[in-house]
Amino acid sequence: MSDSRTEDEAAVNAVLSEAYKAWEANDADAFVSNYTPDATAILPGSMRSDRDVIRQSMGAGFEGPLKGSSTVDDQLSIRFLGNDGAIVISESGILFAGETEVPEQRKIYATWVLEKRDGQWMIAAYHNSPKLAPGH
Repeated sequence: MSDSRTEDEAAVNAVLSEAYKAWEANDADAFVSNYTPDATAILPGSMRSDRDVIRQSMGAGFEGPLKGSSTVDDQLSIRFLGNDGAIVISESGILFAGETEVPEQRKIYATWVLEKRDGQWMIAAYHNSPKLAPGH
């Protein structure tokens, strides 16, 4: 891996780390600070069409069912697309207040699509799916 890719990988990981820290702080504004304005987030049963919608949804979650929660994330791969694109695949889950481990049935696979804009890596799209198919 070239020095450029090493730097890009570190920068991509820093963006994701900042998102996880913002989640742990239940800070919706900080959570979306590295999302592009036109970012999308697709989760089972919902699509969030831009950064403002993502921020509103996360804010409502942090005030309600996600209050006091954090995320656990295990990066499985990172793949660069040209000079300005990256796809990160991870296994993740939400740790609700008082939990120390994410139950298997709540684990997900996530796809993060990042884009380098004006020299800064930003999240352009996010998608997740249950790790286990329903009924397993």
